[in-house]
Amino acid sequence: MKVTVLVGGVGGARFLLGVQQLLGLGQFDQRQGQGSPAGTHELRAIVNIGDDAWIHGLRVCPDLDTCMYTLGGGVDPERGWGHRDETWHAKEELARYGVQPDWFMLGDRDLGTHLVRTQMLNAGYPLSQITTALCDRWQPGARLLPATDDRCETHVVITDPADGSRRAIHFQEWWVRHRAKVPTHSFAFVGAEKASAASEAVAAIADADVIMLAPSNPVVSVGAILAVPGIRGALRAASAPVIGYSPIIGGKPLRGMADECLRVIGVESTAEAVGRHYGARSGTGILDCWLVHEGDPAGFQADIEGVAVRSVPLLMTDPAATAEMVRAGLDLAGVAA
Repeated sequence: MKVTVLVGGVGGARFLLGVQQLLGLGQFDQRQGQGSPAGTHELRAIVNIGDDAWIHGLRVCPDLDTCMYTLGGGVDPERGWGHRDETWHAKEELARYGVQPDWFMLGDRDLGTHLVRTQMLNAGYPLSQITTALCDRWQPGARLLPATDDRCETHVVITDPADGSRRAIHFQEWWVRHRAKVPTHSFAFVGAEKASAASEAVAAIADADVIMLAPSNPVVSVGAILAVPGIRGALRAASAPVIGYSPIIGGKPLRGMADECLRVIGVESTAEAVGRHYGARSGTGILDCWLVHEGDPAGFQADIEGVAVRSVPLLMTDPAATAEMVRAGLDLAGVAA
């Protein structure tokens, strides 16, 4: 079975671990060292690149790296991002020089990834090929595909607390430096008008047996992927069912600040509202199935026309629990694991 998942960030990476456990891939593959037997499942992840930024002259791709480190067994288990056993000597030295930005943390081990990526970008390689090369070192057990090879960054229009002016800042500054605690007006996917979906990402949607939307931020993770021209159209044209998982439980996101992002675009922080935001493929949206949390007090009050809905436990406490979430989605869509 070919499984394609749209993901972003820490939650998306953990969701992929659950898919791998259910399908026996990656670190859960009991046949490691025996080649690739016939019948092996295939997992492709279309990853958000809207968070990507140039930091200290290096191209940083937080979501791609988080997925790569997590699936490759090298992520920091406490933070959920960055390298395990990281050190911070370079960051400390930059601070002594007074170099900005001083609010973005690049660890010493992590710098190696960004140096290789930047060198390859400068040599003319596209991000998709670079990601494949980086994954050769980590062996994540999944094909990680940037949504586009073009530069397409999420920016945020805010009211500057210093002078009251309205201006746009990079998403990373809004998210990491300000923690989304400044007056916020809108999001802009800068470069999207000139970007095109990566060919491998479109192919991964077109030939999938099942497509999933991880319970990632619907605005700046999944939403940033959908902003890339060609992705939404590929989803609507796909022959495979599209299964979405709510990132909202009890009116709040499991992690991150999805509720603040939803507020900015005028969507309530409920499973129902996010499902309606994505919409049904039978209409103008992208969903066939929608999974919401069992017993959610802010849960479903009404069906979404054209979407099959089911309530199941959606707490990703470990890969085994996440695997059951994935299994429930496949069952709802009538797909055999």
